[in-house]
Amino acid sequence: MVLDVRGRPGPPPLRFVRARDGGPPTLHQGERPLTRAWWHGDGCCRELHLRRLPGHRSPLPPLRAAWLRTPAADWRHRCARWLEDTPHGPLHDGRWSLTARASFPPGIWTEDFVRDWPDTVLELLCGGGWHGVLPLRPLSPPDAPRVKAYRKHARDGTLAPVLLWWVSFLDGWLILDGHDRAVAALAEGAEPACTVLARLPDETEWRRTADAVAEGHAERMSRLAERVAGPGTERQRAALERGYADALAGLPYDEAPTPLWPPADDA
Repeated sequence: MVLDVRGRPGPPPLRFVRARDGGPPTLHQGERPLTRAWWHGDGCCRELHLRRLPGHRSPLPPLRAAWLRTPAADWRHRCARWLEDTPHGPLHDGRWSLTARASFPPGIWTEDFVRDWPDTVLELLCGGGWHGVLPLRPLSPPDAPRVKAYRKHARDGTLAPVLLWWVSFLDGWLILDGHDRAVAALAEGAEPACTVLARLPDETEWRRTADAVAEGHAERMSRLAERVAGPGTERQRAALERGYADALAGLPYDEAPTPLWPPADDA
């Protein structure tokens, strides 16, 4: 599902603010900072030392029990409406995707799910990033009353998804809503179902990339045409054509970099 947001030039209420001294960006909601951060190390392998601060406000309203009992609820459309209406969210002008996701690479919801509060250290590696899930408030224990109620929904298959926000410079996700639902699903031995919010490239951005991909494809096909024809050549030609088509089809929906906004007094 793609949202085309207009009339919101930014900065949005929930945003990452660029540091003046070259340090890591910090997360703000309105005028309130939600993180403090500093780098440790140089080059490709750097550690991001992060302290989260209290005060995060979910962009979604409290979920009603009746909503959880609704069969086959389309949570993406609900989240889209709530994100467009909220005064606490990250939307600004541009294209955004809301994607239902039920599975993640190994380790995302285990060793790369940050359970400590308020301090944590994220290892950001060149070419791989961090690739984990970061809560924005303390996690409740699995036997907390609200979590216990959600655990029953998890067993019944009626648990609402967790709302995640993909942040490019972290190469990971922030939990915008559903901290207790995440704990409940994990306590029941399952990965949480999620709705993932991500910024998409503008049309000019992905078309520029498409032109470069097309140019590279034409060069590869030209080199292939110079070879002696044979079964292997035809298989390679078919593979190149499939790869080219897949690359073009995915370009409008690849995640775009998360913007870093200037400090309020620099805007």
